[in-house]
Formats: sequence, C-alpha cells, structure tokens
Amino acid sequence: MDKQRILVIEDDPAIRRGILQSLRFNGYETLEAEDDRIGLELALTERFDLMLLDLNLPGGDGLEILKQVRERSVAVPVIILTARGDEGDRVKGLKHGADDYVVKPFSVMELLARIEAVLRRSPARPEEALQIPVPGGVLDLGKRELQFHDGARTALSEREAELLSYLARNLGRVVSRDEILARVWHMNPDAVETRTVDMHIARLREKLRDDSAQPRIILTLRGRGYQFAVEEVVP
Repeated sequence: MDKQRILVIEDDPAIRRGILQSLRFNGYETLEAEDDRIGLELALTERFDLMLLDLNLPGGDGLEILKQVRERSVAVPVIILTARGDEGDRVKGLKHGADDYVVKPFSVMELLARIEAVLRRSPARPEEALQIPVPGGVLDLGKRELQFHDGARTALSEREAELLSYLARNLGRVVSRDEILARVWHMNPDAVETRTVDMHIARLREKLRDDSAQPRIILTLRGRGYQFAVEEVVP
C-alpha cells in the first residue's frame, strides 16, 4: 500500500521541522512549504492526502490557500494550525471548509491523533455515489457536492459531507452534539469544543439554502441536538 502523503505549510522552521520528522517517523510521506507562494503552488499541483496549513504566513494569508484548494479539490482534508487565543482564525478556517484545527503549542501525539481521525473519515469513494435528496436538489456523496435542480452546484468539505451523510442516515432521529463528535469527529466529546459542530451545521444550512431562522432541512432541538428532516434517502 502506498504511503499517505501530507503537505505541511508552516513558516516557523522549528515547528515545521518537528512536524515533518514526526510524520516521517510514523510512516507518512511529506511535502513542505514555508510561505504562501510555495504552499499555494504545491497545494494546486501536487498529489497529497491531507494538508496541514498555518493560517498566518509571511507575504500572504493561509485562508487564500484554503479557498483555492476547496475550489479545485473538495475532497482533500485540511487541518489548520493556529496560535493559542486566535479564535477568529479558527472560525474563519472552519467557515472556509477546514476539517479540523490544532492550537499551538500542540503535542506530537495530539497532532497525529487529529491526522489519523481525519484520514479515517476520508476513505476512497465508490464510483456509484449515494444520492441523498434535499429540497431543490440532491447531495452527491461521491463528488461531495450539492446539485440543485436549477443547475447550481455547491461543493462540500470532507467534514461537511460526512456530517450531512450521518444526519441523513439517522433520518427522523435527534442526534446529540456528543454523538456527532464521537461518530463523525471520532473524538472524545469532552475534548472538543461543541461550537465546532454548531459552526458546521450553520455552514451546511447556508449551502443547503436552509433558512437559519426557520430551518426546515436540519432542525435544532434545543438542549437535545439536530434532526435531518428530508423525507427519504435514495441509494
């Protein structure tokens, strides 16, 4: 089996070197970039299975790399690296399609656990994509794309597709935040901020054209969780 390849875009030489050494020691192949120019070039031209992206890069903004990657390749998982206290960066990264984030300083064990969890959620998709009907269109899980009857198409990140798929497969059942964190994030609910789930739900509603004030696709049951309200799932 080919080794999984990870692109690391981080301007701090010591942090980048430590990440690369840990990844190689644990069996990953690596690509590296120290600024936004090289990072963007590698992100758009090289093959890789996951990207670790520092949002604060010299000469540019890591968010721009994230935006362009999402425009070109919806499927590739992205974990953003942010400094402690930079909640605004984390929120922006998640809103633009990042699958997870790690706050500096972080331990090697935490980073590897996050990488493994995200990669577990990214298996190769069969060519026959599961089609999930949504008001006005369908969700194509194979392409991770919302396809509307009016011809519009909206890309989903890996995490968004997994979350929407999980909610749809639990049609009509209220799914708690803790269950979502455990089954979609594959993490201990006590170790992850529940706000992360809320932000992903908000972004899914926007992409589904669901009214956040009066949602009819993904319902919020206060104090209990979320419920997918579309009538059926068609394989």
